[in-house]
Amino acid sequence: MKVRLKYQFLLVAFGVGLYAALMNLEAIAGFAKNTVALSLPVVAGFLAAFILNVPMSGFEKLLGKIFKKSKKPPKRELITLISLILTLLSVGIVIAAVVILLIPEIISSAKILYSMARAQWPNLASFLAKYNIDVSFITEWLNKLNIETMIGKVSTMAGSFLTTVINFASNALSGMVTVILSGIVAIYVLLEKHTLARHTKKLLSVLFKEKTVNYICHVADLINKTNIKFISGQCFEACILGSLISISFAIMGIPYAILIGVLAAVSAFIPYFGAFFACAVGAALILITSPEKVILCIIVYLAVQFVENQFIYPHVVGSSVGLSPLWTLVAVLIGGNLFGLFGMIFFIPVTAVAITLIKEFANERLKKKAENTPSDTEDAPPSEDTPE
Repeated sequence: MKVRLKYQFLLVAFGVGLYAALMNLEAIAGFAKNTVALSLPVVAGFLAAFILNVPMSGFEKLLGKIFKKSKKPPKRELITLISLILTLLSVGIVIAAVVILLIPEIISSAKILYSMARAQWPNLASFLAKYNIDVSFITEWLNKLNIETMIGKVSTMAGSFLTTVINFASNALSGMVTVILSGIVAIYVLLEKHTLARHTKKLLSVLFKEKTVNYICHVADLINKTNIKFISGQCFEACILGSLISISFAIMGIPYAILIGVLAAVSAFIPYFGAFFACAVGAALILITSPEKVILCIIVYLAVQFVENQFIYPHVVGSSVGLSPLWTLVAVLIGGNLFGLFGMIFFIPVTAVAITLIKEFANERLKKKAENTPSDTEDAPPSEDTPE
């Protein structure tokens, strides 16, 4: 009777709470929006720490092997600190290398494109004029285009854009603050990850039974290992694709080999589809500078991309997380349709973890079923040759 009254009370309380929520949707939505805005640096910091933990764990293992034979090995806290510093330095070096490779190429390409556009425009304009396409306004604009005119127009329009600039600066400042706070949260999480893991396990032991705690820890360990394998494989695959594109373009004499290779490597973090962005950019650049090679550029790029997608990516990334090429492609398609760019990148390890847990569950049920099912020898009737 008491249990029934308890459930009735909970049902009434749920109904009252649901009615109050429906009558104050705007206030609840505003509260949720403010909560999300306040918690965004923390969530972003934990996500950044989760990703940066991959190279950091590698450095920790390396340092552990180095100091293993020493008589006085350093404390784990010191190894964690050194690993974090090496991780941040590595990420900074990679970003700097990409910027150093891209910026000069982009600047030189922009200069070449501008000069060639001015030089080739009369021929293109005469070609379009044959088909009664009036482009005289573009010709006049190109003739009048100079630095002084642009500066004057910017000065004239400065007043009307003042509000927009202030709003943009405010949003940029807010975004910068969020990035800085997220970075600080990520650093503290990485420095205290062992302590946080120990405290979390202790809290789970208080709230749940030992079997449930062990299963939660198993799932968390599986997620961590799968994430490490996926990010490592993704970085390795991006380097392979960028190198193949650059080498292939250089061998075929196609311009912008390094630029397009770096763009392909960076965009390759979007599985299967991201690298086509670099193909479009490369084709657009080559179409203006060397139109006779644009078809060759597309053919070479698509050939390398096909080989990489069919033979390299599924085996490098898919096998690293325990997924077959088919399930890797399915995970990318479903994740992209459900969650867009973020889903395409991270749905592969999520799918790998889900499939692993399903396999473990199925194997455990089959094992129990086999134990509870009597064997064929026990159920079989006694044969005629068996003495009674």
